[in-house]
Amino acid sequence: MSQAICIETPLTQEKLTGLKAGDNVLISGVIYTGRDAAHKKMVEEMEQDVELPFSMKDQIIYFVGPTPAKEGQVIGSAGPTTSGRMDAYSPKLIAEGLTGMIGKGLRSPDVVEAMKKHGAVYFGAIGGAGALIAKRIVSSEVIAYPELGPEAVRRLVVKDFPVIVIIDHNGNNLYEIGKAQYKKA
Repeated sequence: MSQAICIETPLTQEKLTGLKAGDNVLISGVIYTGRDAAHKKMVEEMEQDVELPFSMKDQIIYFVGPTPAKEGQVIGSAGPTTSGRMDAYSPKLIAEGLTGMIGKGLRSPDVVEAMKKHGAVYFGAIGGAGALIAKRIVSSEVIAYPELGPEAVRRLVVKDFPVIVIIDHNGNNLYEIGKAQYKKA
């Protein structure tokens, strides 16, 4: 297993071009949350020329709907949700400057093409490890769409948040690479 690459947000083009499919990464800094309902609202607002809750430029969105925090915790369990739910919206946000997405599962060809065209990466977080992941979240603040409850957009501050590059900015896909390596063995 390779040593993790440590990156600080924002995730600039310079930083993301050094990331390759299969790299272990520890993210520190500010990331934002959003699931399908929040993505839908953001894209609708973009189409109506309404200012988004945060600038997409060089930002990372974590596809998560955390559980309520218990007393003394910053956030509840915060495991990734299935990324395919955001596929209808991700290309528009990537074109707006979004450079990183964190989730689990496959992405559509349209998302991968947008990533290659505009420069973005897709990170995988470990499903089923939400309680452990939550320990890497230093602070959490709802910044938009509080009516969405767990799907509200949050501004998270994270420290050494563990992810794996699943799809890099060139479109190299760890899921495909892994299958090909398995077939060779």
